[in-house]
Amino acid sequence: MAELVFFSGTMDCGKSTLALQMDYNHRARGRGGVRFSRNDRAGESRISSRLGLQTDAVEVVDTTDFWEEVMMRRTKGQRIDYLICDEAQFYTPEQVEQLAKVVDEIDVDVFAFGITADFRTRLFPGSQRLVELADRVQVLQVEALCWCGRRATHNARTVDGVMVTEGAQVVVGDVDMAMDGAAGTPAVDHVPVVGYETLCRRHYMRRVTAHGATLMGHQDPLLPFEVDACLWRGSGGTGA
Repeated sequence: MAELVFFSGTMDCGKSTLALQMDYNHRARGRGGVRFSRNDRAGESRISSRLGLQTDAVEVVDTTDFWEEVMMRRTKGQRIDYLICDEAQFYTPEQVEQLAKVVDEIDVDVFAFGITADFRTRLFPGSQRLVELADRVQVLQVEALCWCGRRATHNARTVDGVMVTEGAQVVVGDVDMAMDGAAGTPAVDHVPVVGYETLCRRHYMRRVTAHGATLMGHQDPLLPFEVDACLWRGSGGTGA
């Protein structure tokens, strides 16, 4: 029997890598499928992994109808046994319902991959509907890490290295800012750089990013415990 399976996790846990591997495994066994993605880091109509792997895919937009996509291909004689749906958090709830219909009505496996919650720890609408409808929800076992070395459980959005908790749910940003060392104090005419990094719950709640931790490391500690990085002088927050 076909299944709707949602593979979920934070950034850096290998979702897109697994999507590409599963597509390869199914094709190697003679099964036919279609790859879908939306807002991939490599650009439109791509599925890419941070390991450097990438391939072509059908770009999902608000008007995409998965039922029609499958029926159109089958009408043309193309074999469709499964769908790979990457960046599924960006799909609409209606599109997730279409995926469930594809599974139930025409016995096509759907493997969806995506982040569950946004930078505010709020569920993405697409991810919420997947959790509600999926036959199985699998949390990936490859652990993303916070800058402190603990298991990362939250996705944080930063502006010039400073964590923010307000703004639009979907904003394109640099996912490698934490590894790039995060820039110093921006110039007056500097255009704010939006970035993303994964944090453990402790540092997410304290709003201590890799950039904030670096700043604190250059200061003489006044207290025997960590404080909100946004209050640290030079962080760009109220303590700047």
